[in-house]
Amino acid sequence: MMKNELPVAPVARIVKNAGAERISEEAKKVLVEVLEGCATAVAEKAVSYAKHAGRKTVKAEDVELAVKSQTCKC
Repeated sequence: MMKNELPVAPVARIVKNAGAERISEEAKKVLVEVLEGCATAVAEKAVSYAKHAGRKTVKAEDVELAVKSQTCKC
């Protein structure tokens, strides 16, 4: 099992800020996994855009393009 990179508490706050009164531990864990999966997919695509442009540095525009081109339902 892989250790999550995102801490659970901030993810729980996001759900609370969205209007939830309570969130189960399992729901927190699942949301962390989903967010990490989407973030990884976006990051990989952003890196490919930066490399295609001949850069080592990923810029905000790479991330924005990656988000727009994502096919996953993030």
